[in-house]
Amino acid sequence: MIHLHILAVGRIKERYLVDGIREYQRRLRPYARVNVTEVADCPFSPWPSAQERQNVLAAEAAALQKHLSGGTRLVAFDRRGRAVSSEEFAALLADAALYGQSHVTFLIGGALGLDPSLLRAADDVLSFSRLTFPHQMFRLILFEQVYRACKINKREPYHW
Repeated sequence: MIHLHILAVGRIKERYLVDGIREYQRRLRPYARVNVTEVADCPFSPWPSAQERQNVLAAEAAALQKHLSGGTRLVAFDRRGRAVSSEEFAALLADAALYGQSHVTFLIGGALGLDPSLLRAADDVLSFSRLTFPHQMFRLILFEQVYRACKINKREPYHW
């Protein structure tokens, strides 16, 4: 069984997103153990300067790094990352397990994204789309794609 750790900036407050994530957590139980760790997002002005952006990203990165552990495959999400299909994402999870990396940590940044230091440290930097998603909504999308990947890897119907 694969162990997944979703490490994210910000708390999800919207009820519909919380309910959707709970549903996918329930569906994932036979396939994966999933932990979610949330760190506080840093407030910033409506039009942050480059310095303010850098300060926010650095502070959020420091909070995220406190929860990183060795021996995990680190996958960061960034809109400029490598675009993957659902099948390629499923293969990434299958390959991690096959090569002894049964622990995978997914990094989801806040409204400003992830600090460049975290992107450099990641084993993979992925993008699910060239579109930009709210970071709270992206977490639901990630849960759905993890569930889809598990179904693909088990050759079970769902993804057709």
